[in-house]
Amino acid sequence: MPSLLLVEDDPSIRMAIELALTRQGHRVTAAATGEEGLELWQSQRPELVVLDVMLPGLDGFEVCRRIRRTDQVPIILLTARSDDIDVVVGLESGADDYVVKPVQPRVLDARIRAVLRRHGGAVPEQADVAVFGDLAVDRSAMIVSRGGSPISLTPTELKLLVELSRRPGQALSRQQLLRLVWDHDYLGDSRLVDACVQRLRAKVELVPGDPQLIRTVRGIGYRLDPPR
Repeated sequence: MPSLLLVEDDPSIRMAIELALTRQGHRVTAAATGEEGLELWQSQRPELVVLDVMLPGLDGFEVCRRIRRTDQVPIILLTARSDDIDVVVGLESGADDYVVKPVQPRVLDARIRAVLRRHGGAVPEQADVAVFGDLAVDRSAMIVSRGGSPISLTPTELKLLVELSRRPGQALSRQQLLRLVWDHDYLGDSRLVDACVQRLRAKVELVPGDPQLIRTVRGIGYRLDPPR
């Protein structure tokens, strides 16, 4: 039974989501403020955080940033609007996915399970390592390293890099990457891909502003190239 932390300030919404997720088989701990959420995250170390954006005091963006300083736990944002600015700021803060309010419990549960699958990952029996210069992507152990030193990635960043590494030199569209990494391909969610690529480049590229590994293919999406 996965342990989840739900941070939502509206009592009725918080109770409804907590009840629905509990019925779906999750073990839920709830918080009403960002400060309380951070305290529970530190003390309980949940397997996933469901985080409302519009919180009193410490908002969801800041809570997400603080968690990401030391922890790669999966984070799903709840946003009352689908405005690009809200979504992009949240994704750039380190969130793995987002769900727009009013929340449909089945949709939220599906997104949670998809993120947890990325976090757990199936481990193949044989070693499966792709090497790009001094960057190694161990697809069996689900570890990325540069020069032998591990690089800390979120489950979604890791899954994205793994999928790109399976098809070196092949351009993958944003819709293809949504299906492969996020398990859905809603047209409006291409910003999930762009934000995740931006965060991934910051961690694996020697010069993020001049990427030599994860290339943008104009009008299509992205591809992973070995260094020149």
